[in-house]
Amino acid sequence: MQSSEEFVKFLGEGVHGSVDLVKFTKSDGSSFHAAVKTSHGDLYDSLYREFRILSELSGYPNIVQCFSNDLEEDLNSNGETVFKLLLEHASEGSLKAFMDNYTDRKLPESIIRDFTRMILQGLVSIHGHDYVHCDLKSENLLVFSLGDSAYELKISDFGNSLEVGEIPDYWAIDYPFVGTANYMPPESFHNGVAEKTLDLWSLGCLVLEMYTGKIPWTGINANDLVPILFDGKAPEIPESVPCDAY
Repeated sequence: MQSSEEFVKFLGEGVHGSVDLVKFTKSDGSSFHAAVKTSHGDLYDSLYREFRILSELSGYPNIVQCFSNDLEEDLNSNGETVFKLLLEHASEGSLKAFMDNYTDRKLPESIIRDFTRMILQGLVSIHGHDYVHCDLKSENLLVFSLGDSAYELKISDFGNSLEVGEIPDYWAIDYPFVGTANYMPPESFHNGVAEKTLDLWSLGCLVLEMYTGKIPWTGINANDLVPILFDGKAPEIPESVPCDAY
């Protein structure tokens, strides 16, 4: 049982809450670090969905691991009820941050191949449990250092995940994005149904991003993307991207 916790640093903030790095010390003197995601009460359902899915995927490769047995209820500094989820901490941060270490944010082909394989391995587990991640993007992939310039990539942030065939409550015909606009396939616009192919399209966008250093459709806002994707168009693939990458 944890006997104390020590705030280390703020890691980031997203739609579903903030994330802090926290050091936990157990009563026997041993300690560990965890990325603690904190959400307000109105986001409980999203955080609980993430907890439930991660619990089902516990121990599966290339999926971020959850340290919680349940959501922890607490009060923040303003006296508001919040809920916390303890996750393993990635020393290298997100894939998006990791790419900043390379010239023009372009990753070496050997790393791209390894990371693509790891994402696919994670998707096999997610899809095998009849879930669709729905928001695969470089911000939601975490990089773990294995030493000697070796890395492991894990899929995180399941707050938007859905069961196969499910339609999210927030989907609307005038803003038909199931997940982040730049990574969404044209077919997801027609009815909002979560299908496994949605994640595979997002994976293709990620591969393109790792090769080019740029997020697909950079410079085009979400509203302007709607007619483009309704027409079934795909991001342009530069000639510099090897033909066996697509």
